[in-house]
Amino acid sequence: MPEHLELPRPLRLLRTTAWSLTESAGFPMAAFAIAAWLGGRDAGLVAGVVATWLTAVVRKIATGSVPGLLTISATVLTLNTAVVIATGNLWIFLLHFPLGNLCMCLLFARTARSANPLVARLAAEVVALRQPAVHHPGLHRFFQRATWLWSGIFFALAVALAVLLETEPVATFLMFSSVATMALVAAGTGASALWFASMLRRTGLRLRFAPA
Repeated sequence: MPEHLELPRPLRLLRTTAWSLTESAGFPMAAFAIAAWLGGRDAGLVAGVVATWLTAVVRKIATGSVPGLLTISATVLTLNTAVVIATGNLWIFLLHFPLGNLCMCLLFARTARSANPLVARLAAEVVALRQPAVHHPGLHRFFQRATWLWSGIFFALAVALAVLLETEPVATFLMFSSVATMALVAAGTGASALWFASMLRRTGLRLRFAPA
């Protein structure tokens, strides 16, 4: 059998991705909404952090590891909450947008040259991508370089949002920051997908769905 990468079948892929996003974003958002309604903004932020870390602890106990996306969510949310509660200042509150992206940049860069780059971990955890049983240098180089790519994307976002924060009014900053984030993430996702397809052609690897 030729070397191949394997994805779950579409319905299982959808469930795996949805659960990963629920862990990293759904639980903290729900905790924030309920606690903020009962006790105000700061209570909501703390509840979101607690929900994220509790999910990570349960994951660690149940499976022995914590998904990368959940680790990123917990780290960024903790940083943002600490900044907001410590200052209570609107400008400092908005500062967490570029700080959060800088944190993401460092998280990706930290693993880019390692044996387990973060993009490879996220591909395995978020979409359950299975790599060939035998180590494939071309695939590993792709994951390392894609991790550098995403580190660069988050660095560009951090710089862009810092400039917007310094030069634009709050309403304009919030609008432009949303547009910039969506545009760069969409561009990065598209570039990663095209790069992945090109890597498959160059290396002769195949991508298939798992057997039913």
